[in-house]
Amino acid sequence: MALITVGSMAFDAIETPFGKVDKIVGGAATYVAYAAANFVTPVQQVSIVGYDFPKEEMEELKRRGVQLDGVEIVADKKSFFWSGRYHEDMNSRDTLVTDLNVLADFNPKVPDSYQGSEYLMLGNLAPATQISVIKQMKKRPKLIAMDTMNFWMEIAMDDLKEVLTMVDILMVNDAEARQLTGQFSLVKAAKQILKMGPKFLVIKKGEHGALLFHEDSVFFAPALPLEEVFDPTGAGDTFAGGFMGHIAKTGDISFDNMKRAIIIGSAMASFCVEKFGATRLKELTRKDIDRRVEQFKELVNFEIELV
Repeated sequence: MALITVGSMAFDAIETPFGKVDKIVGGAATYVAYAAANFVTPVQQVSIVGYDFPKEEMEELKRRGVQLDGVEIVADKKSFFWSGRYHEDMNSRDTLVTDLNVLADFNPKVPDSYQGSEYLMLGNLAPATQISVIKQMKKRPKLIAMDTMNFWMEIAMDDLKEVLTMVDILMVNDAEARQLTGQFSLVKAAKQILKMGPKFLVIKKGEHGALLFHEDSVFFAPALPLEEVFDPTGAGDTFAGGFMGHIAKTGDISFDNMKRAIIIGSAMASFCVEKFGATRLKELTRKDIDRRVEQFKELVNFEIELV
């Protein structure tokens, strides 16, 4: 069961209260791939990089079962670069630098070798780009998930509304859900978003967990209380990778299985924040993941007698 992931592969410079790194590999598609490859292979990457993207990173991804036929390498331009500084609470950050570089010309092409894949994860890109990828699929995947952000709501709302009619799952954070609908109540916002097209909605609430909405059903998964959150960059994409990796592995797109996927995604995100960039994701064993999922189960499992 292959999973196609479309998004950026990039360099990040990150400063948090715990330290800083001047240049580390990042990008939505990178995090999704490292997380998803623990559950399903091949992960079929569609992205764009410049001449400066490290060959050893490409080799590492290949070693984990990530196919790179859909990654365009531009010989005379640099890779996308983002720099940000996190505040003390780690929930808010300032973007210091955004150099689009090759990403400005990103016109993703789905290779023939990827056709027939049943699962598609569209990273946070221009809605027109997301639409173009869906239209390139000769057969509609069994499940299409997408991420988006406030920026596209401000400058490309019509395109965003169009792509929402073409996908099964939307993943956004709470502020984005509110902005998309103008509703403060997340339940009201969810109802409105589900009318826009997606069958499922995941609202990520950072250190406060994640909500899953489908028809009249709601599921909430807490975040694991961590002693130290080192770097939240990529946590949302890692969540998406764990979530979609589990769905692709099991082939089950029921609400009950999506509940499990939320827990898997939350477990993967809890690893991601423990070190800068994707460093922690590269160290994980299956045993680590199973143990962390077990911790989540213990966190929410209780029995109660109603008297």
